[in-house]
Parts: sequence; structure tokens; C-alpha cells
Amino acid sequence: MEKVEEGPMRIHVFIAHSGLCSRRAAEQLIREGRVELNGSLVTEMGMKVEPGSEVKVDGQAVAIARKYTVILNKPTGVVTTLYDPQKRPTIVRYLPDYGVQLKPIGRLDMDTEGLLLCTNDGDLAHRLAHPSFGVEKEYIAIVEGVPTEKALHDLRRGVFIEGRRTAPAQIEVIHAEEKKNTTGLCITIHEGRKRQIRSMCELVGFPVKSLKRVRIGPHRIRGMRPGECRLLGKEEVNELRRLVDLPIE
Repeated sequence: MEKVEEGPMRIHVFIAHSGLCSRRAAEQLIREGRVELNGSLVTEMGMKVEPGSEVKVDGQAVAIARKYTVILNKPTGVVTTLYDPQKRPTIVRYLPDYGVQLKPIGRLDMDTEGLLLCTNDGDLAHRLAHPSFGVEKEYIAIVEGVPTEKALHDLRRGVFIEGRRTAPAQIEVIHAEEKKNTTGLCITIHEGRKRQIRSMCELVGFPVKSLKRVRIGPHRIRGMRPGECRLLGKEEVNELRRLVDLPIE
């Protein structure tokens, strides 16, 4: 039986602290009748969990877990998931075992490398991934050809993907390789739509040859080898929490 280790707290907050999901998702679990407190179905959002109580979600006991947030330099050829039915390599092989499930915050395509944050902090994960908080994500893209000023302007202003314009982006030309007919771009966005950078560049006529995410918010992968993972310290995590208006821990 999993017991509460902290003082009384609202049940959706308790579930979020367990690392199972965000507070909003926990509220939805309660609405769907999937949460029990001491053997009784939870019907009120504001119910308090007292020390010694037992909380279950879908019949499985949950408890407050210590929070861990790690930064991973994801290699290419690896999928951003904890399980892949196609048996492709997943990020799990690179994540440390802290006795909790570390979930990726957002995704990187299989053929994209770079910075990936993983955590069991549901609230932090939800806010960092939500575009309304405007967390910057910086990429280095090598594209085919030399983009025109119009193409760069369109990328900065936003292009239409599936009928919806992308938010304004920061675009900087890093270098151009005339012999290889390629250009290096530093692209900073605040969204996380599926294959967004690749789609943006393809739409303006300069498809991506390679892509690497080098920064999320204040954190970079500078000096980290592909596949290397490290635990963020308390101050590093608090930098992220400040960024998305969460209380400092």
C-alpha cells in the first residue's frame, strides 16, 4: 500500500506530485471516475488527501515521488518514446533509473538529434510543452541551397502549416557552403508542432538536411555527447519553474 508522505493537499495536486500527469489531466481523471481515495470513488475536485491515506488511479496505488528532471542529448536514429511497437531504439536506453518513470517533454523526430528534457514532474512538463508559456527552443538546421531574403522573411513572419500560420520565429544565417550548396541556420521558435522546422523550411523551398536542437529556455547541450544524460540540479530546475510561473521548490 502506497502512503502519503506529506501534509494534506488537494487530490488533483497530489496526483500531479506523483508524476503521473499534470494537475489539469488529474482533474480530468477525477471527472472520468477513475480516482479513488481510501477505497471510495472521488467525486469532488477539492477533496483533501491526508497523511496515511491511499490514492488509486485506475485501481493502481500512486504516491508522491521525488521529482527528477534530466537533460538528454538525443542521438539520431532514436525515437522519443518509452516504448515502440516497431522495436526501434527508444530514449529509455539513455535514461537513468531513479525508480520513477521519466517522461519526455515534447518530442524530437527520429532523424533529429539534440536537447530533450525528461521528468516525472507533471506540472513542469505540461507548462514547458504548452505554447502559451512561450518557452524558446533553438535549433541548428542545415538546409539545401542558399535561402533568399524572401524565404528568410517568410520564416521569420510565419508560414502556413495545415491551414494555420506558425508563430514568428528568429532566423539567423550561420554559414553557407557554396561547394556543398548548403546553408546553416539558427532557428528559434516558441511552438512544438509536429516536424515544424522541417515543414517550415520545406515550404519556403529549402528542405532540411540535418537538424539539431541545442537549447530549451536557459539550458543548452553544449559539451554533451550524443546519448549523454545528466540530472539537473535544484537551481537549474528552479530556472525552468520560474520560466513557466511555477513556485520555486
